[in-house]
Amino acid sequence: MADTPKLSVEKALKKLRNSDEPKSKNERHDEKMSALDEEIRRMRAQRLRLDRLKRTRD
Repeated sequence: MADTPKLSVEKALKKLRNSDEPKSKNERHDEKMSALDEEIRRMRAQRLRLDRLKRTRD
């Protein structure tokens, strides 16, 4: 059997991260904005459910 070099976890992660092409500032900003938009949608839907539940109790 051939000896295969073993990498530490840290080195393996560094290699994986370096293989990803770096994202531009705009791409990172767009991803953050998309995540925040999704969170806003989720919270609005939750508020609507709670409002409906409150109205049915009253």
